[in-house]
Amino acid sequence: MGIEVRNLTKSYGTNRVLHDVSFDVKPGELVGLLGPSGGGKSTLLRIIAGLDSADSGEVLLDGERVDHLHARDRGIGFVFQHYALFRHMTVTDNVGFGLDVRKVPRDRRDARVSTLLELMGLAGLGPRYPGQLSGGQRQRVALARALAPGPRLLLLDEPFGAVDARVREELRRWLRRLHDEVHTTSIFVTHDQDEAFAVSDRVMIVQGGHIDQAGSPTEILDHPATEFVARFV
Repeated sequence: MGIEVRNLTKSYGTNRVLHDVSFDVKPGELVGLLGPSGGGKSTLLRIIAGLDSADSGEVLLDGERVDHLHARDRGIGFVFQHYALFRHMTVTDNVGFGLDVRKVPRDRRDARVSTLLELMGLAGLGPRYPGQLSGGQRQRVALARALAPGPRLLLLDEPFGAVDARVREELRRWLRRLHDEVHTTSIFVTHDQDEAFAVSDRVMIVQGGHIDQAGSPTEILDHPATEFVARFV
C-alpha cells in the first residue's frame, strides 16, 4: 500500500501543530518519523489512522482519499506505546480480538492467531494473561493483535518507549526482521535516533510541525539539510 499525505494542517486552539505537511510512503516501505517531543509526529500518525482529523489537507491510501472515513474503515493497524491490551483477556483472545469483531470463522481465526504467535516468538503463551508477561512480550502481543486482521498499513507510536533499554534494542531488531517477512507498509514514531536509523528504510525529521528532511539514514547523517537536522543527529 502506498500513502500520500497532502498539505496537512492541524491546530489545537492557537497552537498550530502541523504546518502544510506533505510526503509519500512507498508500498512495503518502513518509514521512521524522528524528532523531538512536541514536533507533531504523533498527531500526524493519528490523522493518518483516523483517530484525529486535520483542519485541512488530504490522506490517500493507494490513491484513494480516506480522510473522510472512520478509523475502522481504513484497514489500518495501530500500535500504542503502552500496549493497550485487554487485561481480562488471554494472549490468544487479545490477538484474535479484531478477527472476532469481524466475525471471522473460528477455525480461520484460531489458525491466524497461532501463525502470528509463532511469528512473534510467543508460541505456548496463548493461555496467559498480559499481567503474566514481560514488557517485551506484551508489546509483541500488541503487534500481533494489530497484524491479525491483515491491515493495509501498520502505524506504531513510540512502540518501544515503555520498555527498558536492553529490551528496546532487542525489539527494534525483531521489528526489522518482522517487517522483512511480512512487508506491510509501516510508519513508526520515535525520538530515539539509534532506533530510527537502525530500523527504517527512510527517516523523516519532524520538528515544529514541519518535515525538515526525508531520506535514508546514511543520507541524513552524511548530508543534513538544515542546521536543526545537523544538530539533532
